[in-house]
Amino acid sequence: MAPRLSSRRDAVLREMGLGPVWRLRARAVEAGEAEPGAEADVVQPAVASPPPRPPLALVDARPAHAPRAETAQPVHAVAVRVFQQAQRAPAAPTTPPPPQPQARATQQIPTHADPAREARIAALDWDALEADIRSCAACVLCERRKQAVPGVGDRRARWMLVGEGPGAEEDQRGEPFVGQAGRLLDNMLAAIGLARGEDVYIANAVKCRPPHNRTPERDELAACRPYLERQIALVQPRLLVALGRPAAQALLDREVAIAAARGKRLERGGIPVVVTYHPAYLLRNPQDKAKAWEDLCFARRLMADADR
Repeated sequence: MAPRLSSRRDAVLREMGLGPVWRLRARAVEAGEAEPGAEADVVQPAVASPPPRPPLALVDARPAHAPRAETAQPVHAVAVRVFQQAQRAPAAPTTPPPPQPQARATQQIPTHADPAREARIAALDWDALEADIRSCAACVLCERRKQAVPGVGDRRARWMLVGEGPGAEEDQRGEPFVGQAGRLLDNMLAAIGLARGEDVYIANAVKCRPPHNRTPERDELAACRPYLERQIALVQPRLLVALGRPAAQALLDREVAIAAARGKRLERGGIPVVVTYHPAYLLRNPQDKAKAWEDLCFARRLMADADR
């Protein structure tokens, strides 16, 4: 009896659309009994007939010296042979697609310092500084702004809060921290006995709104850093509070992780720096408001120590 196809080959042939596979069986008359569960085979009459053909096999078992007959092979045998050859053939090497060029801003801003510009800004008074900020075109953020947002509050404050950058409402009104994030900040200040404009000055690391409120890029932070440094020099605060990671990076001039920086007394030019979450982040993640409250209490303790 011809060998049966393995279940694996049956599955392969079915996947290739060549199943079911019909097997040729030896005649039940010659075998003496029928296979159990098999369909009834047709029994030829005992009259003269051509000799029976050998059972069909999927593997060519003829001797190597036997001449190959030019006869058509069954479809499923050809499919199995093609499949076996495909398994033995080496896989074609895959080459990664070429990198796609990323869209870049229309204006390239160098990250290195501009000593002449820094020296000019460092000599400005308050009115000249705010006028210079409003007319600034040192980075691409000026291209979409409605107006620059210098800062607001007490210009001789002991507390100076630095945020990330203006949002949509700040861009409209020209004042930092308005809208929902601003109201939350006012509540945070009131919780430790402070108020906007009273012993508090509020500014941002960048003075123009980034498109779609995205995080400011490094060159944008660098372009605005002379303005922030001049504001700190004019205010002369006793304590700096960084609201969010970009503000902390602008104040400390290095990469900062909020989770690692919280609860630590950092410094910038001898001024203590406390890092906490941005109010906009707290609106999206109210479960972290308790951590922000801990940071404000820590800042209040540092201020109390500085007053002694």
